[in-house]
Amino acid sequence: MTQAPLLLLDGASMWFRSFFGVPSSITAPDGRPVNALRGFLDAVATVITRERPHRLVVCRDDDWRPQWRVDLIPSYKAHRVAVPADEAGPATDVDVEEVPDELTPQVDMIFEILDAFGIATAGAPQAEADDVLGTLTERERRDPVVVVSGDRDLLQLVRDEPVPVRVLYLGRGLAKAVTYGPVEVAQTYGVPVHRAGPAYAELALLRGDPSDGLPGVPGIGEKTAATLLAQHGSLEQILAAAHDPKSKLAKAHRTKLLAAADYLERAGPVVRVAGDADVDFSTDGDMLPLAARDPRRVVELAERYGVSSSIGRLQKALDALPG
Repeated sequence: MTQAPLLLLDGASMWFRSFFGVPSSITAPDGRPVNALRGFLDAVATVITRERPHRLVVCRDDDWRPQWRVDLIPSYKAHRVAVPADEAGPATDVDVEEVPDELTPQVDMIFEILDAFGIATAGAPQAEADDVLGTLTERERRDPVVVVSGDRDLLQLVRDEPVPVRVLYLGRGLAKAVTYGPVEVAQTYGVPVHRAGPAYAELALLRGDPSDGLPGVPGIGEKTAATLLAQHGSLEQILAAAHDPKSKLAKAHRTKLLAAADYLERAGPVVRVAGDADVDFSTDGDMLPLAARDPRRVVELAERYGVSSSIGRLQKALDALPG
């Protein structure tokens, strides 16, 4: 990409990775852990230097387990719930995600510093960060988009038109990050290249994802799912073959797919990233500021949390961008 991109960061994915990847012995002057904060700021600086964006949004998980997804698939992320909704007390009617005690306050610190810099964050009611990323990607008609995440689900967003969308996948860490477009997704997962993004979502739907509480189609693993997609082109065509007794679909696959037809219908909207979330921004726009909006506040927070070096690296990355 020669044109400066819109950089969309999967906030929770990045600070979770920082929390577990940076030693917890790194603390603020008052003794509070700041490993996630420091790791996140350093990662943002690195990604800015690598991708040289002129627009950037940190996407929030305003609803990590939307009720509409749970209504469709009750097992969705159920194993991540720390406090069942009916036991969480009268002040809440939502499930509480199990998050390390030392991470939660650091997320607040991250938002404080982003706000002081004037870096945009975005979220949406009844929507996960994935849906915010998907919506902003769907809306974009001007600049190429780079989505930064350690979540493979977002590979479904890759495309070439109307603007290129690439995923910088952090699954093996930022130092070994891999950029995926349609060609890379097709080569890695064996799905049709001309519809690699949607086909990846269908692959995920068929194979399931235990980390999200999605069982998939029993007996249909990733390799079989990829083979079926390569042979038939789409999930719609696979199911059409399953319902056609004259098709060449193997009897074992036909039986499994027909038995899972109800699951596939219900799980489709759960697996697919939404593209129509009601996104709300923390700032007036998504232009990446080259200097802090409130420099005194930035200095104060940097000293309070002991992350002056990370703030310096972030500012250096911004200084290197064209004005």
